[in-house]
Amino acid sequence: MKKIKHLIMVVWVLTLSACHHKGLEYDASGVFEVTEVIVSSQGNGEILWFQLSEGDQLEAGQQVGLIDTTQLYLRKIQLDASIGSVQNRKTTVSTQIAAIQQQIETQKTEQRRYENLITMNAGNQKQLDDVNAQIELLEKQLAAQYETVRNNNSSLTEETQSYRAQIDQLEDQIKNSLIISPIKGTVLAKYAEPGELATQGKALFKIADIETMYLRAYITSSQLTSVKIGQDVQVYSDMGESGSREYNGRVTWISDKTEFTPKTIQTRDERANLVYAVKIQVQNDGYIKKGMYGEVKF
Repeated sequence: MKKIKHLIMVVWVLTLSACHHKGLEYDASGVFEVTEVIVSSQGNGEILWFQLSEGDQLEAGQQVGLIDTTQLYLRKIQLDASIGSVQNRKTTVSTQIAAIQQQIETQKTEQRRYENLITMNAGNQKQLDDVNAQIELLEKQLAAQYETVRNNNSSLTEETQSYRAQIDQLEDQIKNSLIISPIKGTVLAKYAEPGELATQGKALFKIADIETMYLRAYITSSQLTSVKIGQDVQVYSDMGESGSREYNGRVTWISDKTEFTPKTIQTRDERANLVYAVKIQVQNDGYIKKGMYGEVKF
């Protein structure tokens, strides 16, 4: 009986030892992660519609909701009307100076007539001087009128540009009232519903690209020298009783700081207390899930 018990004990120890060594065939282990994006509201107002559910597949740039833009639109209409009013107050330079130009032409005609009379000794020099003085005065009035009209139109142009800048701001706010997915991915969580009040910065939904997964694994200092960014590696996802699935992976990040080994993670050297975190990119075929354990061979 004692021999049988002793034999069972030996088999049990050998089995544990075999399992132990089998579990450490990999170089590192970790957990699969995804890059998550929390989409927040960029506008303020009531959420008029918000059509998405957890698990939905979205394309980058796809609109999934709308925040009320009524007040913004009405303000834009008001500014458009103000621009129209400013444009109507603008005057044409040629129209404003036409009368003075006509007077100058009349005086120049008189100037030529008096010059001819003086040439024939039939005219009065004083009359010519008076005409010349009148022409000089009218030309000064013409220059002043031209400057006044130009300054007035320039001021109105600047006023119009100010209104247009305000319209651009409103259009940007209206654009920000559209709820749009920034990336292609899967909706992980929804934080708001139609009818709720959205404020700038309020989280609306969370999305992640689950087609590209990252295994966050941990390596010891002795392994650090044999791992580099861009290195191709083999990754194995834990499929439970079904075993594991093998994937091609690539090292995309290596931490430059050590940290204590997480309790849920095994390392090749079980005595190691300080490890380096690495991220390995893997293309997901649908079987890898966020939070699933994985292993890697360098």
